[in-house]
Amino acid sequence: MAKGVWIVAEQREGAFRKISFELASTARKLADELGDEVCAVLVGSGVEGIAGELGKYGVDKVYVADDAIFEPYTTDAHAAAVAKIVKEKDPAILLLGASAQGKDLSSRLVGKLATGMATDCTDLRLDGGKLVAFRPMYAGKCFGEIMISSFPQMASLRPNVFSAVENAKAGAVEKFDAGIDAGQLKTKVLEVQKETSGKVDLTEANLIVSGGRGMQGPDGYSVLEELAGVLGATVGASRAAVDAGWRPQTDQVGQTGKVVSPNLYVACGISGAIQHLAGMSSSKVIVAINKDSEAPIFSKADYGIVDDLFKVVPELAKECKKLLG
Repeated sequence: MAKGVWIVAEQREGAFRKISFELASTARKLADELGDEVCAVLVGSGVEGIAGELGKYGVDKVYVADDAIFEPYTTDAHAAAVAKIVKEKDPAILLLGASAQGKDLSSRLVGKLATGMATDCTDLRLDGGKLVAFRPMYAGKCFGEIMISSFPQMASLRPNVFSAVENAKAGAVEKFDAGIDAGQLKTKVLEVQKETSGKVDLTEANLIVSGGRGMQGPDGYSVLEELAGVLGATVGASRAAVDAGWRPQTDQVGQTGKVVSPNLYVACGISGAIQHLAGMSSSKVIVAINKDSEAPIFSKADYGIVDDLFKVVPELAKECKKLLG
């Protein structure tokens, strides 16, 4: 009988991504309600030494597949490793992050495990021991309540929505052999192009300052960079700005870009098309700055300023600098 709440931990270059701790804390909460244990699967090269860190966030046991074949990440290698241990141990619930890597991996795992999955979830609860997942649908216009009848019951969680709470458990590490032959892998990474700016990825950022068509051009983003520097925020952009070539595609927030859930989202010169709102409406606090008082973004904003952003943003940066010392 399927038992236990499992997560697939995500790491990059030997360091856990923030979503891994959010997954662990969420799994711990569910497991306590079920009276079960929390297990994690960690796949990578040279990662056995960091596996125990998951114990701080409520993980009882970490199953580790540590081999050079898993770096850099490829879908077929990681999916095969996770599927092998999951089939062997038969957990009741399996959680992954709805990150770029998590979305890629989870879709392959669903097929390998012949089960169902709720994607990009913003809340989870239990009903009679079964997992109930909540996810936004139709560009955030409504929420779906999803129950999965097969096992493991899979769900991917939207980054930055669930809290990472320390709750120390054993975090015992157990290695397993994924039994993968390099000759059987159908994909190979030829080159990795890294983001060199050193800024926090939008999906993990707690503070985001974002600009749209109202920035008037690439040079207009200098005022946002200044405010972001004061706040310690990451700069984002709307699709219109990215399509115009003002910002790189990696900065795009929205349904066809990155879905973000920061503590603070400052939207500057963004009208608020439904596709953009779908990517940032789960932000905790939304501030909108726009000359158009009828802009749809104001319907989602907690605070709104109807004025020229090129007057408001520099003043905002100046005042924030005073407050933050």
